Amino acid sequence: MSTIDLPTAPLGGPALAQERRLRTAIPGPRSQELLQRKAAAVPVGVGHTAPIHAVAAGGGVVVDADGNSLIDLGSGIAVTTIGNAHPKVVAAVQEQAARFTHTCFMISPYESYIQVAETLNRLTPGDHPKKTALFNSGAEAVENAVKIARKHTGRPAVVAFEHGYHGRTNLTMALTAKSMPYKSGFGPFAGEIYRAPLSYPFRDGLSGADAARRALSMIEKQIGAENLAAVVIEPIPGEGGFIVPAEGFLGALAAWCRENGVVFIADEVQTGFARTGDMFACDGFGVVPDLITTAKGIAGGLPLAAVTGRSEIMDSAHVGGLGGTYGGNPIACAAALAALDVFENDGVIERAREVGAILTDRLLGMQEHDPRIGDVRGRGAMVAAEFVVPETGDPDAALAAAVAKACIADGVIVLTCGTYGNVLRFLPPLSIGDDLLSEGLDVLESALRDVG
Repeated sequence: MSTIDLPTAPLGGPALAQERRLRTAIPGPRSQELLQRKAAAVPVGVGHTAPIHAVAAGGGVVVDADGNSLIDLGSGIAVTTIGNAHPKVVAAVQEQAARFTHTCFMISPYESYIQVAETLNRLTPGDHPKKTALFNSGAEAVENAVKIARKHTGRPAVVAFEHGYHGRTNLTMALTAKSMPYKSGFGPFAGEIYRAPLSYPFRDGLSGADAARRALSMIEKQIGAENLAAVVIEPIPGEGGFIVPAEGFLGALAAWCRENGVVFIADEVQTGFARTGDMFACDGFGVVPDLITTAKGIAGGLPLAAVTGRSEIMDSAHVGGLGGTYGGNPIACAAALAALDVFENDGVIERAREVGAILTDRLLGMQEHDPRIGDVRGRGAMVAAEFVVPETGDPDAALAAAVAKACIADGVIVLTCGTYGNVLRFLPPLSIGDDLLSEGLDVLESALRDVG
């Protein structure tokens, strides 16, 4: 079982029953009613994966408005890593909300912002002097990291990579590789953004060194180091399909950046905070970025993001050049301090490795008997299965979508991803128990058989 305390239900009620429970078909009547209200009140562009409406969540389950209890293998896209409504986070939020909810750090600063910055400066890779600025979302953090890099270098160009996802703002849409649903029809996008090939061992067969040479050759020929402010890369692309680059790829990119005065930005919005079995994915690759962006799991479910990096780079922006009305909101900072304490002291990294081992073993076992599972990959509790047409190896997005839909209908929340839409990704909260996780994988295995 998890070494993390199971959170209580909202309003301090009893702990949620850690069970898969289907009282109605999904969606049930109350969720159907709410879905109709959503359709009338919310733009169609704001989609949803599971046709339910949540009323409570914790441990490894999400409870819907009809009383169904679904096993959660998505964590709200890697946000509730320590579980929903973790007791330490709840207590910190309640205490801070009773003190004050907002002053704007740029107007009347407060200590909790500084404490979060100090903690991130200490925890992120590298022992060099660092500073941190806080924002609201992962996209905002990435955008500000690019701003800082451009200011520091005086150069305009930025390189992102195939299969990367960095957000939905204008600049981060330009950085993001996949058109649908993130970019299509929303241009024109920010300029001076270039794309390099990523290491994708399952599909390119290249060593890390060869993949890095391919990418750097393109960068040098098409852009030139003297014009390049930053390289932005997810150590393990999230939306792009949990692609673990070949050994040495990231290190070679980082070394080239150091040699050429280019800022190496690691986007750890999805991979950060124990998700990969290390505090940060860069730790597992032995890479020290110049700037690192974080969000998602940082505050136990509250909106907060950060850019942390070398002091001399972070100090490049002039006074007033960084900030935002809500950046580093005091309630989010209180939640982050509680969550960061859990990450450091409550066995979360070890739990991520345990969960990852269970996921990987089960998925590899399924792969042995099902050639439609072309690849099983990941680090820690960030694991994916890529579905293919066995005869050709082509991506099979229809199969991935059908399996995910069948799992949700049977009470297990599973997310798809991948540039080709053919990947199932597994991001369970680390507060999930082994039995519940295994049951969720049983449902997946059954769905694979039935869809076949």
